Amino acid sequence: MLKSALALTLLASPALATGLEIEISGPGANGTVVIDLLEDIAPGHAERLTTLAKDGAYDDVVFHRVIEGFMAQTGDVEHGVLDDDFDMRYAGRGGSSYPDLTAEFSETPFDRGVVGMARSNEPDSANSQFFIMFDEGYFLNGNYTVVGKVTSGMDVVDQIKRGEGPNGLVYGQPDRMVKVTVTE
Repeated sequence: MLKSALALTLLASPALATGLEIEISGPGANGTVVIDLLEDIAPGHAERLTTLAKDGAYDDVVFHRVIEGFMAQTGDVEHGVLDDDFDMRYAGRGGSSYPDLTAEFSETPFDRGVVGMARSNEPDSANSQFFIMFDEGYFLNGNYTVVGKVTSGMDVVDQIKRGEGPNGLVYGQPDRMVKVTVTE
């Protein structure tokens, strides 16, 4: 009976967050993007984004990979922070001090405005990096974790400075997440 009461208490506890508010600034985009985190389909990934945002780890992190008609990627809290030691050649190669996450694939499609977790070829390698879809990318369905959806500010996302070449590497001054806060 004690286990049942504990389980009900845990289920009734409020989630860590319902979303993120991201202030973006740079040569392309300037404004606020609001993301609804989907704790029901990707609880581990939503918790990671929440933790990193509360820690301030996402503040001043650049959009390092931006592909026209596809997505804008950010979240490298190890090599992507725009500070005195910043070197764009390393942005996108890092994660966080936390361990990689186990994939939480779902049937939620990669539509415009969906937020997905970046990873290497290994399905259980997502850590801190995420991407926002400019358009649908159904070839990602079931292969990448969907962690959220943009509910406000897609006009800002659409203005993020595009990268070049097939990998969408951003040259010159990139846009960045100036401040990322958690919404309850």
